[in-house]
Amino acid sequence: MAVTMADITHLRKMTGAGMMDCKNALNEAEGDFDKAIEIIRKKGQAVAAKREDREASEGCVLAATNGDFAAIVAVKCETDFVAKGPDFIGLTKNILNVALEKKPATVEALLATLIDGRPVSELITDRIGVTGEKMELGAYQQLTAPTTVAYIHPGNKLATIAGFNLKDVDTQVAKDVAMQIAAMNPVSVDTDTVPPEIAEREKKIAREKAIEQGKPENILDRIAEGALTKYYKEYTLLSQDFVKDSKITISEYLKKQNKDLTVTSFNRVNLNVE
Repeated sequence: MAVTMADITHLRKMTGAGMMDCKNALNEAEGDFDKAIEIIRKKGQAVAAKREDREASEGCVLAATNGDFAAIVAVKCETDFVAKGPDFIGLTKNILNVALEKKPATVEALLATLIDGRPVSELITDRIGVTGEKMELGAYQQLTAPTTVAYIHPGNKLATIAGFNLKDVDTQVAKDVAMQIAAMNPVSVDTDTVPPEIAEREKKIAREKAIEQGKPENILDRIAEGALTKYYKEYTLLSQDFVKDSKITISEYLKKQNKDLTVTSFNRVNLNVE
């Protein structure tokens, strides 16, 4: 059976594989689309096995909202060249879109979610076969809140999402908070939500530093608590100075719109080493 350009184009749309890969797969499958897809998938699996020990340190990070739901998806690859390609960005967008629609709870659930009848995991494997690079779903974060916002930093390496406790939050206010999270990398919303192990770590570091400096034993606890207070100021979102106006905190900025407005949760994904 002769393979037509229309067949090749159709298979390319289905798999994202290159034109020659699609032509060869269709020829080998004698025009059977299901067999051709399987051939392309197996090629991707073979390349993935060979690249397993490689590091996927580049990639694309995208975020968006769907009403009260927000999500971040990061698909990782080996080189910046592939990460900036329209097909790779398109794959990331498709995965993000299905995440917004289906709202899976975990990375594993997202990998199993179907796009045009095929799981996300297989689509990633197909792209491995096309590019010859290791690829993986590097991150998936999601949250639900009355108001949600998403921010993607130029370059598609960093994205944030945030949720607010009230509806009808001013768009600019929400965006400012999302950008604050991107710029200042807080560890939690407020002091009450800082993980206990982080608080203990910071106090331990402060105590050890004070001992090295020869500080008296009876003031070590006070020094440690002071250091923790400073840490909270710098690394909890609501206590941070607003990057656009350092005279006020994020909490104060929110209360200018509504005295009851606050952030309920946030997520941040950054592929760059900090």
